[in-house]
Amino acid sequence: MWFLFAILTILAWSGADLFYKKGADPADPYSHWRTVMMVGLVMGLHAIIYYGIICKEPFSLMNMVRYLPVSAMYILSMTLGYVGLRYIDLSVCSPISNSSGAVAALLCFLVLGQRMSILQFGAVAAICAGILGLSIIEKKNADRERAEAGEIVDKKYSVSAVAILFPILYCIIDGLGTFGDAFYLDGDNPIFTENQANMAYEMTFLLMAVFAMVYLVFVRRQKLFSASTKPLTGAALLETAGQFVYVYAMSSNAIVVAPMIASFSIFSVLWSRIFLKEKLTGSQYAMIVLVLLGIGILGIE
Repeated sequence: MWFLFAILTILAWSGADLFYKKGADPADPYSHWRTVMMVGLVMGLHAIIYYGIICKEPFSLMNMVRYLPVSAMYILSMTLGYVGLRYIDLSVCSPISNSSGAVAALLCFLVLGQRMSILQFGAVAAICAGILGLSIIEKKNADRERAEAGEIVDKKYSVSAVAILFPILYCIIDGLGTFGDAFYLDGDNPIFTENQANMAYEMTFLLMAVFAMVYLVFVRRQKLFSASTKPLTGAALLETAGQFVYVYAMSSNAIVVAPMIASFSIFSVLWSRIFLKEKLTGSQYAMIVLVLLGIGILGIE
């Protein structure tokens, strides 16, 4: 079942990216706070209704505390992603950030002693190569488009220490969060059940949403909702749906699942072509096929 859960996670999170793009407002300096708020509210509502009312999962504040290292890694990496893109070019950030799945797989191998079969290793290598290849191609395309338009990009956004620091931090912190999930959830005697882990994470994100609301209203004197609220709500719903199935995927085969799920960025590009009518080159399609081939091999294996 891990493969099905991983596929569902990829579809949900890549779909969420579409709504993030639609909800992004460059003119709103507080857009990242609104995003945190909407995601936290939806996740918290899901935790209360599904785990609290339907499943009657007992809520434990101690679980939130014990799971906090993982929750903090994910929330911090997401926040760095939101903030970092205000200072650096996405084409610079993407190749490094999308390597977090490979970081998690490496940690699972070195620390937890998890192993892959030769076929799985080949499939994961194909997925990682496709992710990195597509990111490099996107950067080259972006550079070419700017050159054709006569646009000059400040070097500090592409080669400065800040430009490199943000994606490296995202890659490492998100990879550590994914490894943390493998540590807590995978194995014969997991520390947490999937429900316990997800409830702890979603309730922690709810607290972040409350903090964001207080910050926006009382500190910055801003309205809670804006024109971006509707698409961000769609993004939050898909983010929560992906998180729900993600923990089940990670509890079974983390060393393979981590880089596989990282390929959701590839599907985001594909959905952008289908739904947002963004053009793709032949080389971009080749990288997408390479990733799909790797995922197909894992499914067959």
